[in-house]
Amino acid sequence: MDRRMPGTYTAISLLTQEVKSMPFVRISLHQGKTPTFLQTLADTIHHTLVDTFEVPTKDRFQVIHTLSEGHFYFSPDYLDIQRSHDLILIEIVAGRPRSTATKTLLYQTLASRLLQDLQVRPEDVMVIVQINTREDWSFGCGLAQMLEVQSWV
Repeated sequence: MDRRMPGTYTAISLLTQEVKSMPFVRISLHQGKTPTFLQTLADTIHHTLVDTFEVPTKDRFQVIHTLSEGHFYFSPDYLDIQRSHDLILIEIVAGRPRSTATKTLLYQTLASRLLQDLQVRPEDVMVIVQINTREDWSFGCGLAQMLEVQSWV
């Protein structure tokens, strides 16, 4: 019995062609940046994930949280890293583990590109990678699409 809702076959069949990762990115920073800055930030993060973290180009899901004073707290000198008010916290929920070398390349490339593209100091770029499994994702229609993809691959 086909449990999928009408119209989901095409999306699922496309997923089988390029199942690399299922990233979700949450970006948190203080308020006050321009829309252009935020767009460049999101674009830079996504392009870096594609280039270094084995993420498909069209697999882009990001949320930017701009927080007012009193809603974003962090240690300005934890691990002797001198962070400023411009700290950007990037949380990446990834669908499968990556090697230490891949993660390290992501961190280094992201810090370098944010410095180049937006003049964000590397000290102000904090990245957290969280791993989960295929059953932890529903892309819509009340289905666990990635479980169905896994059974087809």
